[in-house]
Amino acid sequence: MTVSRREFIQWSAAATALAATGLDLAAAPAGKASPKKILILGGTGFLGPATIEIAQARGHQVTMFNRGKTRPGLFPGVEKLHGDRDPKKGEGLKALETGTWDAVIDNSGYFPRMVGASAALLAPRAKQYLYISSISAYKEPNPENGTEDAPLATMPDPTLENMGKNYEYYGSLKALCEQAAEKAMPGRTAVIRPGYIVGPDDPTGRFTYWPVRFDKGGEIAVPGAASDPVSIIDVRDLAAWLVLMVEQGTVGAFNACGPDKRLAWGSLVEACQKAGNPNAKPVWIPADFLAKQEGVEFPIWAPFLGETKGFHTWRNDRAMKAGLKFRPALETVKDTLAWFKTQEKVEKGRTRLAGPSAESEAKLIAAWREASKPKG
Repeated sequence: MTVSRREFIQWSAAATALAATGLDLAAAPAGKASPKKILILGGTGFLGPATIEIAQARGHQVTMFNRGKTRPGLFPGVEKLHGDRDPKKGEGLKALETGTWDAVIDNSGYFPRMVGASAALLAPRAKQYLYISSISAYKEPNPENGTEDAPLATMPDPTLENMGKNYEYYGSLKALCEQAAEKAMPGRTAVIRPGYIVGPDDPTGRFTYWPVRFDKGGEIAVPGAASDPVSIIDVRDLAAWLVLMVEQGTVGAFNACGPDKRLAWGSLVEACQKAGNPNAKPVWIPADFLAKQEGVEFPIWAPFLGETKGFHTWRNDRAMKAGLKFRPALETVKDTLAWFKTQEKVEKGRTRLAGPSAESEAKLIAAWREASKPKG
């Protein structure tokens, strides 16, 4: 069995676009702030739209830079500049050669040459550069309760612009992107390392699988143990914090993992039960049994043992001191389920879910029951 960490890397690397949700004013920072000019590199995916909505609600002026190919109709009142993150392709960064901004939020940079090019070009005309990296930027295996001082991932050839066959270079490329941004704008860069970003509008279907599956009811295969840790951050909480960082001019490296206290996998499962079908019945499948199964993958969860033991345990003290706040997991579960149920009416094809098929799940439960029967 392969664990969900591989899915985390694959889906984090994909620049999947989706529609913006309704404005979540509850996520916005409290109090008034002086208006800022914010440039977002990307803006049509998952985190981008959430950030733009909150920034606008706070009275900030937003500019988007992207290719103009994905959802060009999003945010009709926002200034849009078109080009390519790769200076060698088409018009490249030409549209960014003029203009000034208080902050740049880069949530679409995957290769250091391109991140370095945009940061260097904007350095004389932008005060702050926020680079959205990833928890995968850390060297594996991850330490338990790791901080921002943990070793970063490396790769044999730092000039390689290929994530590898199984995305094995995704994390090390993110680490190199962080360094490229800081080199171009020393002392003015904020590096954000999220884990699983979840909530309404999530295009990956990873977290969404669980609320939807529990809403369907019946017996549900749940991996691991209820005490296993799991780390998630609602996209709206992350977006609100990014806007706050711009308002406060915050720089440095931060683990953007939540919630505020360690979340037990069993507690998240209970939240899915409360939000979904009351007749849903979880069937817990131990990690050691799952490791022997082929072709069954569960999203979000990772075994709390071996090489993945530290994956869901990153410390977030530094981010919380800088103002990061988290909503209850139950709220995220309810909102995600409600959003999912609107998608076929709003936009067909937005209902992809990760996780095992119904057939694979039923076979797994049957196999576990057979294996756990008393012998003799």
